[in-house]
Amino acid sequence: MAGHSKWKNIQRRKNAQDAKRGKLFMKLAKEIYVAAKTGGGDPASNPALRLVIEKAKAANMPNENIERAIKKATGTQEHTNYEEVRYEGYGPGGVAVMVVCLTDNKNRTASNVRVAFSKNGGNLGETGCVSYLFDRKGLLVIAREGLDIDEDDMLLQAIEAGAEEMETTEDSFEIYTTPEAFEEVKEQLEKNGFTFASAEITMIPQTYTTLAGDDLKKMLKLIDTLEDDDDVQEVYHNLDESVLEEQ
Repeated sequence: MAGHSKWKNIQRRKNAQDAKRGKLFMKLAKEIYVAAKTGGGDPASNPALRLVIEKAKAANMPNENIERAIKKATGTQEHTNYEEVRYEGYGPGGVAVMVVCLTDNKNRTASNVRVAFSKNGGNLGETGCVSYLFDRKGLLVIAREGLDIDEDDMLLQAIEAGAEEMETTEDSFEIYTTPEAFEEVKEQLEKNGFTFASAEITMIPQTYTTLAGDDLKKMLKLIDTLEDDDDVQEVYHNLDESVLEEQ
C-alpha cells in the first residue's frame, strides 16, 4: 500500500462529485434506503445505516434527505426493491475494475455498464476475474492538519485499538482494519478524541497499474462514465493515480 494513498484518490475525485451533488445525494439516499430496509431505521442498532449516514453527512447531505430515505424504507408504502449487483472487468492497459451497483432493473444496469466498458477501451469479464486482486478493508482517515500527534504515537494508538496497519502522508493518517474490526477500531479511536475525514469499508488493490497517454485518458473517461450512472454506487480500480499529480 505504501506510496498509494486511497484518501488522495478520494479527494482528487471529490471536486467532480461536488459538481454533481444532486446525483451524489440520490446515490446516498438509495444506500441509506437499502441499509434501513435491511437492518432497521435505528442507526444505534444498525451499523451499516450508521456508517452510511456518517458518509452522507460528510458529503453535506441535508438531514431532511437522510430522514426521508429512512422513513421511506421503514414506512408502510410500497417499497422499491433494489438489488446489489457487481460487475468485473478490465479497463485500458489491463487496469482491474470492480463496479458495485444498486438497481431495480438489472437488464438496464448490465447494458449501461457493458457499454461504458466497450466505448472506453475496456472489457467486461466474468464474476471473479479481478476481485482476487483486491482486499476488503476498513479504512479510517484522520486529517493531520491541527493535530498534535506524531506518527509513532498515532500508530501505537491505532494498533492498540485493533488496526492492522497505518499509512502516513503529509495530509493524513490512513488506518486499515479488517472489516470485522472496523466498528471496534473506529469507536475506540473516537473515544480517544479523534474524528475522521473519511470512514468506510472499501476494496484496496494489492498492486497498481500505471497508464499514460491515450490509455490514461480512456481509463479516466471509463471511471467518470461509470460513476455518472445512477445505478452505480462504487467503482473500485487499481489505476495508479499518482501520475495525475505530476501532470
